[in-house]
Amino acid sequence: MLEVRGLTTEYGAITALRDVSLSVGAGEVVGLIGPNGAGKTTLLGSIAGLLMPSRGTVHLGDDDVTGQTPEKMLRAGVALVPEHRRIFVDMTVEENLRIGGVTVPHARRVELLEEMAELFPVLRDKWTTSGGFLSGGEAQQLAIARALMSGPKLLMMDEPSLGLAPIIVDLVFDLIDRLRAEGRTILVVEQNATRMLQAADRAYVLRSGVIVADGSGQELLAREDLFDTFVGG
Repeated sequence: MLEVRGLTTEYGAITALRDVSLSVGAGEVVGLIGPNGAGKTTLLGSIAGLLMPSRGTVHLGDDDVTGQTPEKMLRAGVALVPEHRRIFVDMTVEENLRIGGVTVPHARRVELLEEMAELFPVLRDKWTTSGGFLSGGEAQQLAIARALMSGPKLLMMDEPSLGLAPIIVDLVFDLIDRLRAEGRTILVVEQNATRMLQAADRAYVLRSGVIVADGSGQELLAREDLFDTFVGG
């Protein structure tokens, strides 16, 4: 599904990513973990078209999509749930969702609205509520549902559990499990490394812009040196 090869992204004289390669197979949940400042968000941005890589390639299926604009990436099937959610606080839940589905035909958008109402019952009950009146957990669910409204081939999430209460963190990871059961393909950046590795089919560890470890979630969980050496405790 997704193949990233030799990706390097720079901010002026700073190299944020250095020769990064990873893959996400169809129907997989793949985690990306590492300390703050490791380059995780930069990597998602480089895939989604928000940042221009200096070198390397991004392939979605058979298509080379390196350096495409965010709009073209969305139309190609890549949706990003950004860090801090970034929902439209002055718009209702339904309006947020409709904006998320702007790239799909009207008839399909109506179907997707019904699917989101079923998948996220808490949003269905707040259909006409402005985004600014949602709790943190509700807003995170809206951000995920808005991304799903584009019918993506690949869903990317940046820190979906950030700032949420433990009970809502459980809800987010339950949702990831449900999306996997539906056959969704997901790449997740997550600071909660243990929970991410428990949920992931495979994972990569990024440190100082370099992939320093990869393997199945269970393999990485079993590495006693991983958190102190690579993740940072």
